[in-house]
Amino acid sequence: MKDVKADKDTRAAQILKALIEGTDPRTGEALSGESVLQQAEVLRAMLVAVAALERSAARAQRRSLLPDNVGRSWTGEEENKLIAAFKAGELPAVLARKHRRTLRAVEARLERLGLLSADQRLTRSGFPGVSEARPRGASGPRRMRRAILARKRPQRRAR
Repeated sequence: MKDVKADKDTRAAQILKALIEGTDPRTGEALSGESVLQQAEVLRAMLVAVAALERSAARAQRRSLLPDNVGRSWTGEEENKLIAAFKAGELPAVLARKHRRTLRAVEARLERLGLLSADQRLTRSGFPGVSEARPRGASGPRRMRRAILARKRPQRRAR
């Protein structure tokens, strides 16, 4: 099912690219210069669509490399097996492979269960390059967005 969608998306991107280049995707003949497809606004819209399809394909490719259980909730049984194996001395990396989860997920679960401290983790919570401290006065995404935009306004005016 996923391969069918990927194939359709690939074909859609090929068609859009042909139209952007000014050729008929079926015959390869040049489109008339007066075609609506040659208008700048339409070309920009098609370029946005191609970029969106390419981002989607890249996301699907990255997702296919992740373990099967990424994003799934831990069951009680799975958690009990994790605890027993960790107490028996198995390394988090080995447990991650056994449970088909990322190392970050296994370490986070072990930390939440009190079996691993934050200092013992090989991975960190959060995202690389992003500090865990919130900007002053920010209590949610809207305020954070406003704070970011406020910082950008003077930069725009300076241009």
